[in-house]
Amino acid sequence: MGAPLPPIRREPYTGGRTLKPEDAEKAVELVREALPFFRAGEPILHPDHVDVPVFYLNFAIDRVHYDGTTGNPAPKGAPPHGSVAVASEEARERVESVLREARVLDAAEFRDPEDCWAVPVAWESFIILHVRVSRRGEELIPDYGLTEEVRRHGTL
Repeated sequence: MGAPLPPIRREPYTGGRTLKPEDAEKAVELVREALPFFRAGEPILHPDHVDVPVFYLNFAIDRVHYDGTTGNPAPKGAPPHGSVAVASEEARERVESVLREARVLDAAEFRDPEDCWAVPVAWESFIILHVRVSRRGEELIPDYGLTEEVRRHGTL
């Protein structure tokens, strides 16, 4: 029997790590620079809501919850539930428009299990995206699970 396979997710590094405000600021600035290049993908239609994946360089960054009743995004963490029929192209175009109006907030949350910063992106008064950035604020971290979900739906 060979050596055991490495874990899919590494354990968070906690020994001697110091989180610095400068790294959070770098993460925020990186998302601010990347935001103009974010694009709405083909909506994923669920029985009770619609998710619109947001892409950067063919990788999903996060999803926007689209509310077919209002024609606007719903706040992060509160996907609308209801069986409103939504045209995919309508949802995609609206989220594309919302991304042009979105802004990066001047703060970042650290997520220890993932060892990364989560930078919030807002539209009007709603946070609509959490963009993950490496601990040192140097690179965007794709949402690999969402990227795979999009590929399963055949929309990437």
